[in-house]
Amino acid sequence: MRFEDWEIMYKRILEDFGFSRSRDEEAACVLSSLLESIERITLSELQDIIRGRDVVVCGNAPRLRDEVKKIKPSDAVVAADGATSVLLEHGLIPDIIVTDLDGCIPDIIESNRRGSAVVVHAHGDNIDKLKEHVPHLRRVLGTTQSSPLKNVHNFGGFTDGDRAVFLALELMPKSIKLIGFDLDDQSVTPRKSKKLRWAKVLLEIALGPGCTDP
Repeated sequence: MRFEDWEIMYKRILEDFGFSRSRDEEAACVLSSLLESIERITLSELQDIIRGRDVVVCGNAPRLRDEVKKIKPSDAVVAADGATSVLLEHGLIPDIIVTDLDGCIPDIIESNRRGSAVVVHAHGDNIDKLKEHVPHLRRVLGTTQSSPLKNVHNFGGFTDGDRAVFLALELMPKSIKLIGFDLDDQSVTPRKSKKLRWAKVLLEIALGPGCTDP
C-alpha cells in the first residue's frame, strides 16, 4: 500500500483514538536509530521467504490453539505478536514475527534465535519497549504507522494482525490464509473492541469481504 493511500486511514485512526502523530514519528526515529547498531533484514530478503508461497497469518485469538493444525509444512508462517508463543507450544517456528513488543518477549527472542525474522513496529506508546528489547533482536525490519523513514517502512495496517497481512501482501505470496483471528470477540475491553473493528475494516480492504470468516 502506498503511504499516500494509507495516510487517509491513518488520520482517521488518530482522530478516533486520540493518538499523537508526533509521538508516532518520534518512535519511528528511535527505532531507526536502534536499527543502525543491530543485524537487520532487508525487504528483499523477506520477499525471498514469502514470494510465491502459501502464507498463513496467525492472530492471537484463543481459537489459534485449535486452528494451528491447519498449517501445512510447506506454508510460510507469519505470527502476529503473541501468536508466537502458541506456535512455539506446538513446536512451530514462524518465518516472520510482526510485533509492537506487547507479546511475550522471551518467546519472541527465542523464536528469533531459532530463525524467525522480526518486523518490529514503532508507535507512540512503545518507545521504552523499543529501547529495551530491540537491541536483543537480530534480523529485524522496522515499521511505522506514520511517515516512513529510510530504514523504517510503512506497508499499511494498524494492529499486529492486519499489519502482518499488509506486510505479507507486499512480499508477493501465492495466497494468504488467516487463522487465530476473532474480530468479533465480546470478552475484550471497549478499547480493544474498537481496535478489532478497525482491524476488520483494514483486513477487508486488504483481502476482501468475508476474509475473516471461520
